[in-house]
Amino acid sequence: MSTYALTHDDDAAGPSWVWWLMLVLGVICAAAGVIVLAQPGDSLTTLAVIVGIFMFVDGIIELALSLSRHTEQRGTIALVGVLNAVIGIALVRHPVEGVLAIALLIGIWLVAIGVVRFVASFAEAGHRAWNIIVALIEVAAGVVILANPHIGYTTLALLVGISFVVRGCAMIALGWAMHALRHEPEAVPPTPQMGAPA
Repeated sequence: MSTYALTHDDDAAGPSWVWWLMLVLGVICAAAGVIVLAQPGDSLTTLAVIVGIFMFVDGIIELALSLSRHTEQRGTIALVGVLNAVIGIALVRHPVEGVLAIALLIGIWLVAIGVVRFVASFAEAGHRAWNIIVALIEVAAGVVILANPHIGYTTLALLVGISFVVRGCAMIALGWAMHALRHEPEAVPPTPQMGAPA
């Protein structure tokens, strides 16, 4: 999700609802990755449904964020939201036969999301290092999948699981950082004492 593009004129930490939304989505994303990693030998349909559900939810949230006045780069975020939602629906609603088709969909998604995150990280100074690291991992996983779409199901599941766990941890860390920033006490200038020089 691209909530790193959110800003607020009066609050550098962003709107009050952003931090907990990031935490919730981060937990969901990491949990999806853990489920895939825990059972990499499960059916192809299970992998498609788990990834598809998260992508669809993420896409809907991206579209909602693109309508917010707190969001920068609305067009890019809306495009990512549409891409997420469409691929998510394709994975959940339509039976996809074979590893090749699922691998291509997931590979394209990982590369697209990683590139968007990488480019956007240079426009936003906050949490730049986190975004660049996650973006590189996403792009690398996507390139590996697209370069060899006939990889085995277990390898595909491991790549997807790792990328989801890393993505989820980054979202959790970012959400917690936003929360800490919002509750950071403001520095109060010392009050000059009577008779003390100004």
